[in-house]
Amino acid sequence: MRKEVFTEKGAPPAGIYSQGIVASGPTVFISGQGPRNPASGQVASDFRGQAVQVFENLKTLLEAAGTNWAHVTKVGVYLADLKDFAEMNEVYQTFLTKPYPARTTVGVQLPNILIEVDCIAVLPE
Repeated sequence: MRKEVFTEKGAPPAGIYSQGIVASGPTVFISGQGPRNPASGQVASDFRGQAVQVFENLKTLLEAAGTNWAHVTKVGVYLADLKDFAEMNEVYQTFLTKPYPARTTVGVQLPNILIEVDCIAVLPE
């Protein structure tokens, strides 16, 4: 189960995320995934290509665990350059729908990649 937390007393979300999520059920923690294509071993040279591959890699792991993006409660996004934030949001919206998971996005030094993402999900009831 996954339910959005929202209160007018809190700061409204400034992006594609919920103020909070209440979740119950077995929990799946997916480690940070980079943009390596598992079939070819290649990494796209452009940000959008890397972002799409990261979210595809996470989708594969979520499905292997018995869940999917609809049951994700928390997402951590790590960007090598925060100038890619808007483009990441565009890709993000193609994988996730409302109510959006809680999310944190930070700029970090990444070794030879432009994006890494991790997530927490619950198994569907």
